Amino acid sequence: MSNLERKPGSIVAMGEILVEIMATGRGQSFRRPGTLIGPYASGAPAIFIDQVAKLGSQCALIGCVGDDDFGALNIERLRGDGVDVSGIAVLKDATTGSAFVTYREDGDRDFIYNITNSASAQLSSANVRADQLAGCGNFHVMGSSLFSFRIIEAMKKAIETVKANDGTVSFDPNIRKEMLRIPEMRDALDFILDYTDVFLPSGHEVTLLASATTERGAIDELLRRGVKEVVVKRGAQGCSFYDADGEQHHAAFEVEEIDPTGAGDCFGATYVACRAQRMDAGAALRYACASGALAVGAKGPMEGTATFAQLDAFLRANGATQ
Repeated sequence: MSNLERKPGSIVAMGEILVEIMATGRGQSFRRPGTLIGPYASGAPAIFIDQVAKLGSQCALIGCVGDDDFGALNIERLRGDGVDVSGIAVLKDATTGSAFVTYREDGDRDFIYNITNSASAQLSSANVRADQLAGCGNFHVMGSSLFSFRIIEAMKKAIETVKANDGTVSFDPNIRKEMLRIPEMRDALDFILDYTDVFLPSGHEVTLLASATTERGAIDELLRRGVKEVVVKRGAQGCSFYDADGEQHHAAFEVEEIDPTGAGDCFGATYVACRAQRMDAGAALRYACASGALAVGAKGPMEGTATFAQLDAFLRANGATQ
């Protein structure tokens, strides 16, 4: 359905790498002692690239961790799943980032982050290697990673390098509300969108970077701006695909939600990997919805990442074979 041309090559992501430590029960508060579980490998770009690797695509991650057990846990997990981790710097005098998570009774989450004072915050243009990006077919940007001026400059450098080599850029805005208070954020998001081929917003983010106030108006504006594909993640309501030729919609699969962390990252990773493997948009959406459904069924941000064999088994069990 889409005429987006994709350059063969690896999928590369860049940004925060951290561990996640979670409350075990809903309604549990960090204002008093309680039982926690973890640490789990995490960070939106890390979850994304781990899922890409599980689907057999060549891939790499650029980032920073501390010279500690949390950093080692992340590197070992990513390497074991097939990610090129040569772009992850291990910093002797820094600590790997962390997130502590509580779950409200309604399933919503609250986070206490240590990212801006962690190794991840030391990521800079110096970490962007031309040799690693020379073979990059698609560079993926997570908005959650744009939390410092240094990182924004590194993202710009990487994007310009990849586009100069005829690669594509996918962009998941993934913006936390507190990030919008960063002065450079709006300009950075606009810059990235100017280079974006595949835009992967959640429903409430569709109008974030458009002047239009309606979803449809914003989508049309994004396509006119040069975005080739817009894929709107709607959680339990499924997803929608838009390009210059039309639109497609896919219902979500009904599953029990255990932990929603990472589901959107897995969805986006699966869509990008499937399209990079020359699947049509319909097949990519079907696999992406299955990936998101499996992700919410596991406790831990990366614990629900899936292979094609697992996705195919899930689709067969849900009567959604190709």
